[in-house]
Formats: sequence, C-alpha cells, structure tokens
Amino acid sequence: MSLSISPDEMLVAEQTEYAAERADEQTRSASRFARLSKATFVGGVALTVVLFAIGGWQRRWIADDGLIVLRTVRNLLAGNGPVFNEGERVETNTSTAWTYLVWFFSWLTQARLEYVVLGVALTVSLAAVVFAMLGSARLWGGTGAGLLLPAGVLVYIALPPARDYVTSGLESGLVICWIGLLWWQLVRWSQAKSVRLPGLLGLVFLAGLAPLIRPEMTMVGALALLLIFCAPMPESRVRPIVLRAAIVAVAGLVPLGYQIWRMGYYGLPYPNTAVAKDAGGAKWGQGFTYLWDLVGPYFLWAPLVVLLVAGVLAARTRAGRSAAADRDEARRWSVGRFRQRLRSPGAVVALVLFSGFLLTVYALRVGGDFMHGRMLLPQLFLLVLPVAVLPIRAPRGGVRAATPADWPLAVLAVAWIGVVGWAVFAADTTAIKTGTKITSTGIVDERVYYVLNTGHDHPILAEDYLDYPRIRAMVNDIANNPNGGLLLNSPSFMFWYIAPPPQPIPDGGAGHTVYFLNLGMTSMNVPLDVPVLDPMGLAYPLAAHTDRLADGRIGHDKSLYPDWVVVDTGMVDKKPWMPWYLDEKWVTQARTAMSCPDTQALMISYRDPLTFERFRHNLRNALRFAKYRIDRVPKYEIQRCGLVDPFPQPLAPR
Repeated sequence: MSLSISPDEMLVAEQTEYAAERADEQTRSASRFARLSKATFVGGVALTVVLFAIGGWQRRWIADDGLIVLRTVRNLLAGNGPVFNEGERVETNTSTAWTYLVWFFSWLTQARLEYVVLGVALTVSLAAVVFAMLGSARLWGGTGAGLLLPAGVLVYIALPPARDYVTSGLESGLVICWIGLLWWQLVRWSQAKSVRLPGLLGLVFLAGLAPLIRPEMTMVGALALLLIFCAPMPESRVRPIVLRAAIVAVAGLVPLGYQIWRMGYYGLPYPNTAVAKDAGGAKWGQGFTYLWDLVGPYFLWAPLVVLLVAGVLAARTRAGRSAAADRDEARRWSVGRFRQRLRSPGAVVALVLFSGFLLTVYALRVGGDFMHGRMLLPQLFLLVLPVAVLPIRAPRGGVRAATPADWPLAVLAVAWIGVVGWAVFAADTTAIKTGTKITSTGIVDERVYYVLNTGHDHPILAEDYLDYPRIRAMVNDIANNPNGGLLLNSPSFMFWYIAPPPQPIPDGGAGHTVYFLNLGMTSMNVPLDVPVLDPMGLAYPLAAHTDRLADGRIGHDKSLYPDWVVVDTGMVDKKPWMPWYLDEKWVTQARTAMSCPDTQALMISYRDPLTFERFRHNLRNALRFAKYRIDRVPKYEIQRCGLVDPFPQPLAPR
C-alpha cells in the first residue's frame, strides 16, 4: 500500500518547517542580542567608572574645607570628642556621616588622614555612578530593553566641577553616592512583585539617613519616606498600621537619636556651619548668578533638554498601554488606584526630578556658594538619574528593515550621539579663567585657586599648604614665640601680628591661638592644643552669631573684628604690646559687650564641662541659641544688650 502526499500537504509541511527554522533563528538572534546588550551595559558601566576615576585622579587634591574635616577626625582619634578645638564643643562639619566615615577608616587603617580621605572620597564617588546606572537600567527593563548606553552619567562626569570634587576631601562624593544608592533601591522597590519586610526596612533606614548625609538632603529623604509610607504595605501577618509605625521608627532611629545628642552636646539643632552661613537667609540674585556660572560656560542646558526629550521618547516607546486605556483608567480614578500608582517606577522618577527641582530652588534662595558648581552637583545628579543610561533598541528585522514608524529609535540614537559630543566639549572647557583673582561674583574655581596659590599641582598633604601665603610664617612664629600669644594675620600675606599674653608667663608658655579665615590649612599644620578660630564663625560661635554682611562675599559674609578675640583669649589689650591697628577703646567696649548675659549663656553652652545638667539645659535652649545674634561692632552690641558703654558719647550742645 503506497502513501501519497498531496501538494497542499507538502506546502503546509514546508511552511511549518520554515516557521520553525525562523523561530529558532529569532530565538538565537534574541539570545545574541541579549548577550550583546548585557556586555554593552557592563562595558558602559566600566568605561564610565574608568573615565570618572581618571578625570578625578588627574584633578586630585584636598580642599582647605576638606582639611577642616580632618581636624575633627584628629580630635576624635585623640579622644577629645567630635570637636574642632579641644575644650569647645563646636560642630564645624556639615556632613555628620562624612566625619564619622572618615574617622572609621582612619581608625581601621591607621593610615595618614589625607590619604584615607582621598581614598574614601574617590571610592564613594565612583560607586555613585555605578548605583545611578544600575537604577536607570532597571527602570528601563534591564538588558532586555535594548542597548543600555551611558548618557546622563556622561553629562555629570564630563563637568569639570564634578571631577574636581571626586577627591576634594569634602562630602560631595558621599552625597551623590547616597542619592544613587537610594535611587537604585527605590526603583527595585517600585518594580518588585512582592516586597519583603527586611528589604523595606533597609530602604527606609537608608532614606532616614538623609539629614546626616547633609542637612538639605532631608528634602530628598523625607519625600522618599512619604512615598513609601503612603504606598500599599507588603502582604504580611503584621497589620499595615503596625508596619507604618515600624517604618517611622526605623527611619527616625538614627537621625532622631543623633539630633537629641547634637542639641545637648553642641547646644544647636543643626551644625554650626548653618549658623555661620545663615542657611535660612535669602540671596536670590546671587543664587541665579551662581546657577548661570555653572550652566552658562558649559551650555549645560543643551544636554539636559536633549535628555529630557530622549527620556520622554524612550518612555513612550516602552509603554505597553494605549492612550485609550490610559484615559479609561483615569475615568476610574480612586484613592486605592492612586496609592497603587505610588509604588511604580513613574512615581520614583517623579520623586527624584521633584527633589532635584526643590534643591535647586533652595540653592538659589541661599545664594549658592563660592565654589564653582559645587552646591549644584547633587541637583544635577538627581535630574539625570532616570536617563543615566538610555535604552536604544534595534528595529524589528534589523536596521535595513526600519520603517518610518521607527523614528523614535533614530531620535534616541541621535540624542545619545549629541550627548557624547557635548561631553567631549564640556570636559575640555574652562569656565573660570581668573586664577587667583576673585571677581565681584565671589565665585572661584577652588581647586585652581589653591593649585596656583600653593604652587603644587596636587595639594593633598597639610604641608603642601605651607606654601600658601602666611601659613609657613604662622608655623615659624609659633615656634619663635614660646611664651604664646594670639596670631592675627597681616595684610601683607607674609607675617603675623602677635598679641602677647599677660605676665607672669607660666612654665611652658601661655599657649597660642590662631585667628584666620582658612581653618583647614592652619589647623592641620599646628598641634591640637593650638586653638584655631575664624572671623566667619565656622569654628567660632561668637563670630557665627553675628549678622550677615549685606554685601559680603557669598559663603564669607560674616567677619568678627579681632578686638573681640583679644578679649576672649585674655591677651594684653594695651599699647604698645597690642598690634598697632587695634583700638584700645574698641577692645574695652568688646569686653563690656561680651558681658551680655545672653552672650555669656551662649559661650557657656559649648565651653562648660558636659554634665547631665549642661546637656539638659542645652537641649532645652538649642533653638534659642540658634536664633541668637550679636552685633559685631562692640558699641552697637552694648546698645543692643542694654549695657553701660564705658565710652558714652557726650551729649550734643543745645
């Protein structure tokens, strides 16, 4: 018996075999593309980290403000507590977490502090871009979403100020590292099919660290916690109200505990730097000047606009729902659906963009900073997080099979090429060309300023700053005057005036005190038993609590007259022993002004031995101390406090 197959059956069999072969080929092609996408992403992360590391290392340095941190770390290691000057409880570092992070690795490695802070700053800066790219890749659907090419991170690392603060010794790297890690974990939380309780509590603990990372980061942390708190709780035997209570407790445990300790220990509700710089003040005009100082020279607005368009297009091409479905869901809006939407990638994207906007407004309000770009770097980092990488898919069937409907893919590719081109341009752009000259804006390229003033391409060690004007002379004057005294800087940049201590001089001398604006380079080149005070008030509350100068340089707009310091340190206040430019009358009035009861209470709060009663008193009065202000002119301070002027003005004749 013979079997015959009809032509139609043969055609069907051939078509089935062809379809199977085609499916196998598509599967193999998809597998190859997935491997290519993964390799591209990993390679992009590695390339970005290497470029950022090279750029940061080429500009390696430690700023004077970075050395300020190390003075506190020295005191911690010496057992004097988290203070700048021994015997005075003053918090001179804005980032609490940065101080203790550097202290921990210094204690662990026992290495030289400058090298420790250099290594830690470099590490957290590089980790920041890795976290940013991991979060962005997850946002777009992972390596299956197409080629994930570095985009927003290139904008960030291309900016010279971003590379300047990779190793500056300041908390800039820690701030963006915390932001990047929070972003990555929030995206994971928003996409998880089921949220586990340990992971949720870890996330809220991370968000709760915001005020310790840097006070203004509280805006970011608070918004993240609010988003998590209002979103649906994970399925658990524990009731939602209990879970929310646990979220509040875990998030607030460390910051609230430290806040209570800070208020009792330092007598302030925030770091003394916030008092010295009047962080609640407003200088909008200077703020916009500061913004344009960063945006203008690099044409930073251009890549941000391109990335905005690219991000919107990428989101639209990835969306699986039709506009009609969206409109239908909008008609069925309810509180429950809104809460469900809170745990979504879109809500997390809105969170970081809104946080970046809020922080930018805050920076504009306070007038920015005197360091080029520094105070706007976290904002920029937040704004580019969603597009840290861009997903670029190949058209179905390959490039040759592209149709007009694939135009968004072409736009994304062109946008990415444009961002890369801008990054090459910006990386080689010099925004501030004045060197050591400070213009009327008060903004300088801080790294270049110290490179030129010290003569070192990479000023890292404290002794590198001995070549900064006055610093070597300071060290020599301390050594040449064993009796002690108050060192006051001279306008010549070459020597110091010394106000001597009164007789009799005790054995070993009466001790030295240095009064100078640059706290880092001075304090790191003298022993811990030499107090270093500054006229701006970062380490000197008496100066910090003066009023802000209306036309002062941003970040340096307080300046306490040295007459106060002569009285405060107990030095000779008579001519000819007192420096020639000081006025005996002003010094006498300063002594009277310092007797003001409220001023005495302020000074006692951080100088008296720390007892339980002192801690409790500081805790109760921290807010009052924070608001207290004095007049830097002794005569006017006498009038403000209602004291008797030792040199009253004679009555004018009638």
